[in-house]
Amino acid sequence: MLTPTAYGLAILLNLFIIFIGVRFLVVPRASAAGYGVSAKEDGDAAYLTIKGLRDLTYGLLGLALLAFVSARAEAWYMLIVALVPLGDTLIVLRHGGTKAVAFGIHFATAVIVLISAALLFAV
Repeated sequence: MLTPTAYGLAILLNLFIIFIGVRFLVVPRASAAGYGVSAKEDGDAAYLTIKGLRDLTYGLLGLALLAFVSARAEAWYMLIVALVPLGDTLIVLRHGGTKAVAFGIHFATAVIVLISAALLFAV
């Protein structure tokens, strides 16, 4: 039972970050608002594109590790990549976002990613 749960959660998280990346590439300003820090109308859209590409790449890399390497490699990846939503928590707080978004979205995501890593290590 642990193996399907570990793999299922890892796949779900990777697909979700791919979705977020694609969303930032397609509708960057709406995505930024959902992230917790709205983009300025006259701001540089390149930074929103960078975030979209980063997230898309992280999700694809995670799926590739699962498909072609091992659960242990994915576990290490998840452990390290949990730094991203932890950093996002601080970014949202530092730049005027709400605590609800910072902790309810970003910090909670980091916790779920760490749970995924623990489950994959246990497989």
